[in-house]
Amino acid sequence: MKHIQGLILVALVAFSSCKQEEKGLDVSWKSSTENSVWTDKTYQPQASEITPEATIVVNTTNQQQTIDGFGGCFNELGWDALAMVTPEEKQQILNDLFSQETGCKFTLCRMPIGANDYAVDWYSHNETEGDFAMENFSIDRDKKRLIPYIKEAQKINPDVAVWASPWCPPSWMKHSKHYACKANPEFNDLPEEWSNTEELVSRFITEPEYFEAYALYFAKFVQAYKEAGIDISAVHVQNEYNSAQNFPSCVWKPEDLGILISDYLGPKFEAENIDAEIWLGTVERPQLERVTDVVEYGDAKKYVDGIGFQWAGKGAIEAVHATYPDMRLMQTETECGDGSNDWKAAEYTFNLMKHYFENGANSYMYWNMVLDETGKSQWGWKQNSMISIDSKTKAITYNPEFYLMKHLSAFVMPGSVKIDTAGDDENAVVFYNEAENNVVILAYNDASENKTVQFNINDKEVKASLDAKSFNTLTVNL
Repeated sequence: MKHIQGLILVALVAFSSCKQEEKGLDVSWKSSTENSVWTDKTYQPQASEITPEATIVVNTTNQQQTIDGFGGCFNELGWDALAMVTPEEKQQILNDLFSQETGCKFTLCRMPIGANDYAVDWYSHNETEGDFAMENFSIDRDKKRLIPYIKEAQKINPDVAVWASPWCPPSWMKHSKHYACKANPEFNDLPEEWSNTEELVSRFITEPEYFEAYALYFAKFVQAYKEAGIDISAVHVQNEYNSAQNFPSCVWKPEDLGILISDYLGPKFEAENIDAEIWLGTVERPQLERVTDVVEYGDAKKYVDGIGFQWAGKGAIEAVHATYPDMRLMQTETECGDGSNDWKAAEYTFNLMKHYFENGANSYMYWNMVLDETGKSQWGWKQNSMISIDSKTKAITYNPEFYLMKHLSAFVMPGSVKIDTAGDDENAVVFYNEAENNVVILAYNDASENKTVQFNINDKEVKASLDAKSFNTLTVNL
């Protein structure tokens, strides 16, 4: 009898211990598949005899870079798309992007300085040729679309930081006197003799008065936006400085960008007490020297606060991080596809996210947050967006990449740190938020069937069956 009582006692203790462990493990879980997005899953500890198909080890002391934030780009065509829906629908879309309670919680967003490829048409803030004193500088054009777009976002989250980059300087500052670098009779009127896709040759007129005027142009931009009630947190000196496009663009020799930063822009911001940071961005080539040739020129490194990467620049971020381990790094524009807005595009973007965060990125930017159903720029390229609005039916569609971004940005708060993990599954990125003492796991099951994954987090075990082809965010309170 005593033996039986002892067995019962052991079983009760074991059951009690199991219940205490289950009760003490606080896990929230959001999951998305192609057919069922943003669903709440109830975490239930699985039996110990269930063997996981993958194990990921998370030690919260293995901390890497700090996360600065997430966001997208304020573009003119995005604001025009928002104008197609009712005021209530427009407000809901903006809430879904910027609300710190229920939305994507975006905190760091991009904007163009002058026209980019998702502007309504070409413009700069001063097209008066020879106006080196910038007497005719104006941001009046931005008061129609970009400034209202930003201010509506900041009504929802007053702390949204805005950084800016030019796609092209005022056209008269280029040898061609034209915004494009590559002729395309269907989309621009650049004379064929000025069409040139050669890299490492500056299209900017690299003479002192032009450098001085361009530094003044940047300064006036930041100052004008401040007067309009918007602080510009940083400027990135040139979007894709190696790429000759049929839309606004300007190829630079890296050393010439170094001259601009070292000898003109940095000193100008210093003299004018402009507190916007100066970044080398946006890097879209994999060669390390196209970064070092800028940063190492003269005093450029003194003024460069960070480096931004997009597209093929993903091939340079690892080497740049190794070369400048203390430099802040940003993924500045997620690759925008071809307008498919499908699940496959979200899968591709997940792999981009993982690559950038594993190689030191502190922040991650989507590109177009909102577009019409065509996704087309005025220069002919059809691209993806987080949200699509049908210009005929006014139907609003939240695309898969909206939910993927939210799976990350709604849970990984600025100030969190990326955690270096170990294990036999590569489809997870892990962050630790010391203020909340929680671990956030973004995990993707790329298999066509459910998959059990175990996360060994310090002294805790979280074992979950992830749905086939699903994105999952698990928040584990420690």
